[in-house]
Amino acid sequence: MNLFDLSLKLNGFPIKKAEKALRNIQLKKESEFEAYVNEKKQDIVNFHLKHTPFYKLLAKNANLLDWNSIPVMTKHDLQKPVNERLSNTFKNKKIYLNKTSGSSGDPFVFAKDKYCHTLTWAIIKDRFGWYNLDFNSSKQARFYGIPLDKKGYYKERFKDALGKRYRFSVFDLSDKAFKRHLKIFKSTKFDYLNGYTSSIVQFAKYLNRENIILKDICPSLKACVVTSEMLFENDKKLLELQFGIPVINEYGASELDIIAFQNTNDEWQVNSETLLVEILDNDNNILPLGEEGRIVITSLYNKAHPFIRYDIGDIGILSKNSTIKKPILEKLTGRTNDIAILPSGKKAAGLTFYYITKSIIEDDGNVKEFIIEQILKDAFTIKYVSQNELSDDKMKVISKEMEHYLEKGLHINFERQIKLERSKSGKLRQFSSKIHNV
Repeated sequence: MNLFDLSLKLNGFPIKKAEKALRNIQLKKESEFEAYVNEKKQDIVNFHLKHTPFYKLLAKNANLLDWNSIPVMTKHDLQKPVNERLSNTFKNKKIYLNKTSGSSGDPFVFAKDKYCHTLTWAIIKDRFGWYNLDFNSSKQARFYGIPLDKKGYYKERFKDALGKRYRFSVFDLSDKAFKRHLKIFKSTKFDYLNGYTSSIVQFAKYLNRENIILKDICPSLKACVVTSEMLFENDKKLLELQFGIPVINEYGASELDIIAFQNTNDEWQVNSETLLVEILDNDNNILPLGEEGRIVITSLYNKAHPFIRYDIGDIGILSKNSTIKKPILEKLTGRTNDIAILPSGKKAAGLTFYYITKSIIEDDGNVKEFIIEQILKDAFTIKYVSQNELSDDKMKVISKEMEHYLEKGLHINFERQIKLERSKSGKLRQFSSKIHNV
């Protein structure tokens, strides 16, 4: 029984319809694909100009005949209550709502209509299928975070069961935890690993110290898919060595889709079926293939909420070998996260802070930006930009959550800023650490 597909269907996500639509898009010849993309991008702009007051105001000078007149959206544009950003046609309908991870320091709530979100799942299933991985039958070793409150915890565990996943928490990256992981790998026929790059790299470092090849322990393993953070070449080599399987690099954004996925020819193939990916300079001019610039993305199917020429906050290069149907991402700058090292010696993945900072990611748009810095093993500073200063109660909640997810005895300092310092790429790192003995 295809439990994963069934769970999507029961929740109102028409997966078979989406998969059929995706196949039809992929069957288009290269000569037909430019017309398809032009039609879809015109359609989505026209739709939101007609049905989304928020976008009509943002794109008041847009000319449908001139793509360069379509404004570039930033995360700051989206930091207002989500109901103010929805299209009129979806305000009273069931939609998919979620929060961005805040990894860029600019958190907000986003929306997708159900068909658009189903296409996301169709794309994910298609890409994993390149490596004979099937969400309905392949067993996944999942290195992700998990909520620690009872409701959130059991909800994720239930979803894991439907998706044939076993979740390894990234909140504890100690040798003791990894030793427990190995026991599970020995007794479970996993088909692949999937999860945050930094956590999986830490697991590989442990295997290296113990002189263990994971595939020797778990012969059923076929591949490892890393996501959410930059995968450096030396880390990739380490993973391939210690796991004994191919390592696949995924680049995506929760508010959009899979943006690029490493294909079987070792190319980072861009999703051209449901997204339009552009590389722009600082003046919003489209750069030629092979030149580095800002990654700006249009979601071609999201009618609940506009993501049109959306600056995701990353810098990259599209290869000169790219075509309209098969763009290739040659280089990506950013999306790395440090490891937190605590007084007890415990280590935790930087994306742990996604779960902690959820308490300051509110739909009222108060907190505009935030970063977390580890100053000492027991001292953290949360710097934030907001309309109103965080209350004492809110700061206590955040401090309590930090100790809940990490360990007790931590000192949390809060600093409200007028402006946060950005990297040369214009991006904020949500978490950075001055502790380097990883």
